[in-house]
Amino acid sequence: MPRASRIRSNDPEGTRRRVLDAAAEAFQTQGYHATSIGDLVQAAGVTGGALHHHFPTKKAIGLAVISERVSEAVDETWIAPISGAPSARQGVRSVFMAIAEELDRQGFVRGCPLNNLAHELSLADPDFRAAISLLFGRWRNAIADRVRADQRAGMEERTDPERFAALVVASYSGAMAMAKADQDATILRMCCQSDWN
Repeated sequence: MPRASRIRSNDPEGTRRRVLDAAAEAFQTQGYHATSIGDLVQAAGVTGGALHHHFPTKKAIGLAVISERVSEAVDETWIAPISGAPSARQGVRSVFMAIAEELDRQGFVRGCPLNNLAHELSLADPDFRAAISLLFGRWRNAIADRVRADQRAGMEERTDPERFAALVVASYSGAMAMAKADQDATILRMCCQSDWN
């Protein structure tokens, strides 16, 4: 009797995605250093061999989480809303308010994924520091570029784009750290009232 041909159920992209999803969640909730490869294998529902096929080291997973998952979160949470807002300043206010409302619905504050990883990994390894710095820079540049677009439209004439962007990112990073410590989003609402001048 001929053998039935085996249907290939291998899904390399799905496996890679599951590992990154599990790692992003674990690094956010318990931290990079507290998360083991075994934790990721179990959370992703993959074999150790499958995980190592895509990511030979835990560091490779961490760098991919920063460059893909955290970068995507910055794009979705900050860059796209500010680009689509009537002005940079209005966009910043709406992002702060949207995040505060989301945290209220969620009922807890885990902090900013980028900020959490920056605190944990920036001094641990130069590759992590470079990846984190690059993402912070891209975030600031997107805000500064939007201020420049506003200036071309006759708004924000007295605003220094780089200074404004730095103040916004620093305010958000600090506010999220305080919100995490307090488990309360009130500080983000207070930031909505700032002009960041």
